[in-house]
Amino acid sequence: MKVGLQSVLNDANIDAAQVNSQRQLSVSIAAIAESLSRSVPLNLCLILDHSGSMSGRSLDTVKQAAIRLVDRLSPGDRLTLVAFDHKAKVLVPNEVIDNPASIKLQINQLKAGGGTAIDEGLRLGIEELAKGKKDTVSQAFLLTDGENEHGDNDRCLKLAKLATDYNLTLNTLGFSDRWNQDVLEKIADAGGGTLSFIQYPEQAVAEFDRLFTRMQSVGLTNAHLLLTLAPDVRLAEMKPIAQVAPDTIELTVQQEAGKYLVRLGDLMVDAPRVVLANLYIGKLPAGEQPIAHVQIRYDDPAYSKEALLSETLTITANTVSPYQPALNADVQQHILALAKYRQTQIAETKLQQGDRTGAATMLQTAAKTALQMGDQGAATVLQVNATKLQAGEELSEGDRKKTRIVSKTTLQ
Repeated sequence: MKVGLQSVLNDANIDAAQVNSQRQLSVSIAAIAESLSRSVPLNLCLILDHSGSMSGRSLDTVKQAAIRLVDRLSPGDRLTLVAFDHKAKVLVPNEVIDNPASIKLQINQLKAGGGTAIDEGLRLGIEELAKGKKDTVSQAFLLTDGENEHGDNDRCLKLAKLATDYNLTLNTLGFSDRWNQDVLEKIADAGGGTLSFIQYPEQAVAEFDRLFTRMQSVGLTNAHLLLTLAPDVRLAEMKPIAQVAPDTIELTVQQEAGKYLVRLGDLMVDAPRVVLANLYIGKLPAGEQPIAHVQIRYDDPAYSKEALLSETLTITANTVSPYQPALNADVQQHILALAKYRQTQIAETKLQQGDRTGAATMLQTAAKTALQMGDQGAATVLQVNATKLQAGEELSEGDRKKTRIVSKTTLQ
């Protein structure tokens, strides 16, 4: 595998008369399969809620979805099964798949009962997943339908950050309508994974399959974006870098040896990660000028290689007078995706503050942004919820959760 790296500005031209210009730098990163690329074993951990509220159809469909994943694993893949209610237990320790029937028996024996302690399940899952991380794609699927009533939410976030230090990816699945969307989103964002919403039990199999297919497409792991800026260029101070595809996530920026460093996590073959950096460019000489250098540091688990470096891309801007814009349509789409996400976040904050009118207005704005992107599914969800608020109706838990999901990605 190698890294496919592309980068472009939303407008490559700079007005020579301006002292300062703002530009969005789009960076697209993917794993590129080569003719002799080896397959990478999977290291999957299922962390499943079997508390009392999961009884009946809910737990039955989750068990069905989990068993289907066992059937999809290949020889050499690894699996861990952790179950939690108000405590947690390792039902299948991290091991190479050699007895699928035994694993399926453990899954089928799960019964609903007790409360919910997400952090304990997460702790055990990370411990077990880390045992099989060498030269594998290591991901956890954490599913819950409730609040962390017997646990500590801050501990969940600390554990998610610990998982990234171990080069593990955490995906979260909210089941039904009662789960805490803030906690699950923060776990997934910190863990470099994705947040999924299973509103109805019959959606469980398809959602597990979708995440597993996404995991199978990973070719490279532990990727970091390295960004070096020219002397007259700086990052925005507030929310400087965000991922906009395949999910929208605000990214944490660190500095290392004079470069800006952003962890990206796993790189997939069929779904590039697209990142937007918000740059301010000072007055530059006329003509084409270098403003930044972009490089990716990554691991290749198929060949047991770590801290590899991609080619370095040099980003240039063209200082012109008189100014004529040179807009890039793809980057404009990415800017709209980030705007949709942030507008929806503002709407949620206003709703929490009791400002229903302000929330409705921002949801309408986000719906218009979604329409500009051609994201009809998100536009419909956002506009329907705005209309409900304007009519004096309360948004259901399902309404709020679907709003969060469509703000981050395109509905499947």
